[in-house]
Amino acid sequence: MRPFFRKQAHSPVRLALKPKHPKRAAEPLRTGGSVLGPLETRLLELLWAQRRPATVAHIRRALPELAYTTIMTTLDRLYRKGLLLRDKDGRAFAYAPRYTRAELLSELISAHVADLLGADEGAVLLSTLVRAVGRTDAALLDELDALVQAERLRLRTDAK
Repeated sequence: MRPFFRKQAHSPVRLALKPKHPKRAAEPLRTGGSVLGPLETRLLELLWAQRRPATVAHIRRALPELAYTTIMTTLDRLYRKGLLLRDKDGRAFAYAPRYTRAELLSELISAHVADLLGADEGAVLLSTLVRAVGRTDAALLDELDALVQAERLRLRTDAK
């Protein structure tokens, strides 16, 4: 499994996701102003792969090289950041991802793109994106055009 998050030296990513479990996600998503670290990413990847809530003991069986308290602390940090749900399972907590992998990845990418577009080189980013998409697959370029048209229509509708 190749993690897709990396500890970044630049500005932290702010997340504003729609919850995977709307009725259980009453609190807003809080990241504490930090990017996910390698261990946080590893635990999220493991929870996504399991597709069911897991306790610290379950996770420790999959990652025996990590101390129980390290896993517990990291899961608690992810919970406090709003990325995990947790329910009591006997004397322990069972943790599950609040968002799908795709939702979280989409939000992280959107935040980075928004940061780049806000910089002086926003036009460079857009032209590079269009060129890269065109080189990869012409059908993707048509899909990008359709997405741009749909967003323009949405913005016009919202403005009225």
